[in-house]
Amino acid sequence: MASSRKLAEAALVGGVALACVVFTTQAQAVPSADTPVATVQLSMTVLTQVQYTWAGASGFQYRLPESGLPAATSVDYPDYTPPVHAGPDNLSSGDDVIVGPIGSTVTQKHRSTGVTATVTVPAGQSYKAASGWSVVTEDATGLPHVLRAAPDGTTTDLPVTGLPAGARPTGYVTGGSVRRLAVVYTLDGATYAGLIDLADGSFRAYLSNLAGTPKVLFNDRWVTTGKKAIRVDSAPGTEPTTITASYYGTAQAVVGDQLLTGIGADGDPVFLPGGVSPALWAVSLTENTTRTLLPDAKSYFRVTPDGGFLATAGPSSVDWHVYRVTVGADGTVAAKKAQDIPAWKARADGIAMAGGELLMYGNTTHTGGAYGFHSIPLDATGRPTGLQTRRGPGLSDASPCLTGDAACPQMEALGDGRVAYLWTDSAHTEHVNVVGEDTTTIRTVSTGDSGGRIAGGTGRFVLYNGSTAGVQRVVDFPRGAAGVTSLSRTRTAAALWGQRLWTSGTAQGSIVAYDLKAKKNVATVNTGAPCTPSDIQAVNTWLYWSCGASGPAGVYDHAAGRAISVPAGQALLADGYLLRENRTTHELLLTDVHTGTASTRTVAVLPTADQNTGGSNGRWAVDRFGGNIAYLTDRGEIAIVTAGVPTSPLAQMEAQTDPVVSGPFISNPWKPVWQLTKPSTWTLTLATTTGSVVRTLTGTSTAAAVRASWDGNRDDGTRLRGTYTWKLTAKPRDGQGPDLTLTGTTTVS
Repeated sequence: MASSRKLAEAALVGGVALACVVFTTQAQAVPSADTPVATVQLSMTVLTQVQYTWAGASGFQYRLPESGLPAATSVDYPDYTPPVHAGPDNLSSGDDVIVGPIGSTVTQKHRSTGVTATVTVPAGQSYKAASGWSVVTEDATGLPHVLRAAPDGTTTDLPVTGLPAGARPTGYVTGGSVRRLAVVYTLDGATYAGLIDLADGSFRAYLSNLAGTPKVLFNDRWVTTGKKAIRVDSAPGTEPTTITASYYGTAQAVVGDQLLTGIGADGDPVFLPGGVSPALWAVSLTENTTRTLLPDAKSYFRVTPDGGFLATAGPSSVDWHVYRVTVGADGTVAAKKAQDIPAWKARADGIAMAGGELLMYGNTTHTGGAYGFHSIPLDATGRPTGLQTRRGPGLSDASPCLTGDAACPQMEALGDGRVAYLWTDSAHTEHVNVVGEDTTTIRTVSTGDSGGRIAGGTGRFVLYNGSTAGVQRVVDFPRGAAGVTSLSRTRTAAALWGQRLWTSGTAQGSIVAYDLKAKKNVATVNTGAPCTPSDIQAVNTWLYWSCGASGPAGVYDHAAGRAISVPAGQALLADGYLLRENRTTHELLLTDVHTGTASTRTVAVLPTADQNTGGSNGRWAVDRFGGNIAYLTDRGEIAIVTAGVPTSPLAQMEAQTDPVVSGPFISNPWKPVWQLTKPSTWTLTLATTTGSVVRTLTGTSTAAAVRASWDGNRDDGTRLRGTYTWKLTAKPRDGQGPDLTLTGTTTVS
């Protein structure tokens, strides 16, 4: 893995929120290959740096410094109307001026009207600052001058008046005005600050006895530094007022009558107290009150010469934006999104799908050893419906992926929002780990072995095949509890679906279902296989068997009682179809079996350079929970293809509905889990034994799992006691098949 951010981020994601692009062509695809419905990109979790190169009344320009792209991106404000007249004789129009190369001449161009001007710096003067159409210089005596282009092409020179004798300017500061410019100066050992009126060159001091290197902020209404503020139009001799309102961060700008504060760029030594998140705060200079103007604002601020402000804000790197802060006629300020900022690209080391979620594993912090799982929600066709989110803590341990392999076969999406993977401890013992229930928890169970593989998993159960002869384990990760080994047995071909483990029976071609909760065999299916299968897979009513790489192989629909011959070769079973890779042609082949006969089509052509020593998982994946297909492209993107195969009716695979002992309460609610076969929206009603409804809960499944929470109270908050009937009604999110209704009872003590 490259530790350099530039190596990992050769290009930016196309589109900030979802990084989703619909292909029109596919470079390596054969004519019969399916066109992906979308592509997504694993994104860095580090916030993208934003460098403003210019800002004005009509828009702004910015660069993303680490992108390696020299050109700046221009953003236009849709509500801007160019002035009827712009030029050096109209100072207010200078709020949209771009200043060009600075030397003996300064070029100026009004962005929205195209009017240009050139200022020539006289001999003996040095350039100090530019604000709108005005250029401020300093002569050999330390006296500032205001230069502007004249109509005849010459330069007017206006010496600044009013600066105290002996004053030595130490800094020139632009701000939220093109009519004024701040000067910080020393006099008799003290530090002062004031404003030059650029129209007539007059200077007035506003702030005195300043400490260190003061940060002076101003607009056409206020001048501030630290906790001191004074009106620009105040009478001479007026003392600054003290800002008594409490605020966080450091002062960043004055907009209207508000002092904007926030956490600045890297290296800002401001710390926030516990419970306070970064934000942009507005401190009223007239009322001495503070409010949060823009949550999640972090660094990369810019004062604009039209009296506004630019700030970057967002909860994550994939939800990261530039906001424009403007002032209304009443002096209040408001923030409006102006531009989405794309996240940096990361490369997924492995992918998996389950229940309408794409799970990606990779390094998202551009530093070696910091890996993690992230997900993107998908609709029934495979199109993204939300942003990338973190699923579990950052993982600093060794990667579970195989060395030198583009695939990562050691991860399994479980269909309930969680993902299982293998981790090896310092004693070289493998553990089955599960993450995804929140961003911090890792559930783990030692296998006592090493060099094994995850052979499957759904919901709470994970199947592990050890490298030691005969070692096979089913690991159980129940709701909100530590994992345990549920079953240890001699390793054979086996498959997990819900709470059933499917293995070969004693009769040739038979496959037996063992109920992991009831601890007994509950079904035997005669598939017609002419061998003891070397591979068994199960999804809903479908059973896949294979006699080896050269076949034969088949799928048995035990709901319809029919056997279907399918092509030989390593494959993954989904709901009504198989997916396999032709390692010679690199075609990804879908074999549809839902009609009772096998029909194969090419859905993609995979990159020829990738390895896949770990099996058919990692660089391509299928969603067994009523979903579609994903694969890694040669550009490091993840393409998603609609399977186009009807899904099975919504059904329950497993459930955890035991009542709460001594409860439930708000602090210890009843939290049932129903593992279903595909995503759903659901309603849970709780009623008395006579049918009177006391509580109704609704929600959307996490992947294909329904998770509810009840505190034992009525809808109105009053306490209940006794036995209650629950009724779960789940509607399939793909719209295929009838609703599912489940019932049971629970108690409140």
